[in-house]
Amino acid sequence: MSIRIIDYKAGNAPSVMMAVRHLGYEAEFARQPQDIAGATHIILPGVGSAKATMDSLGGMGLLSALEDSVLRDKVMFLGICVGMQILFEHSEEDDAHCLGWLEGHVVKFDTAMVRVPQMGWNQVKFVKETQVTTPGDGYFYFVNSYFAKPDNESDIWGVADYGGDFTAAVCRGNIHATQFHVEKSGETGLGLLDSFLEIH
Repeated sequence: MSIRIIDYKAGNAPSVMMAVRHLGYEAEFARQPQDIAGATHIILPGVGSAKATMDSLGGMGLLSALEDSVLRDKVMFLGICVGMQILFEHSEEDDAHCLGWLEGHVVKFDTAMVRVPQMGWNQVKFVKETQVTTPGDGYFYFVNSYFAKPDNESDIWGVADYGGDFTAAVCRGNIHATQFHVEKSGETGLGLLDSFLEIH
């Protein structure tokens, strides 16, 4: 097993590393393309904006390496928070062009309906089975002003309610991603992370 956590300026890599090590796994940070070579699991944390994340990944030369590993070699991938949002084609946040691995776009919560950002615990209902074991309904920690709207309903893994249902997690094959922070979601989040890392 070779776990790599993408470490970029706008990310939350140290907190994710602490969670991975708490679960008893060894992992290394990836800061350049060659760091991803041979990885069995790649985690892309996210804090900040979609554009800043894309700019950081591009500046580090990681975009092609990530695409090769995840899309071509089918390495297990977990995106967290903004790491989930940039999987889609476009984000309203700073009019950012994103990875486009999944069809759809990212929009802002309606500020006339809810306080932005959503900050705190929210219940997630998982609506399809994947390789990752999840609670039927569990509470996870969110910090987000934007959310993804997948074009393909089959990509939706979990939903939550914040002024209406929104996509809280997505999955397609080896690609898993959560809008919530697994590393800040107590035993429930650690359980999900552990299940992801156990997949070979």
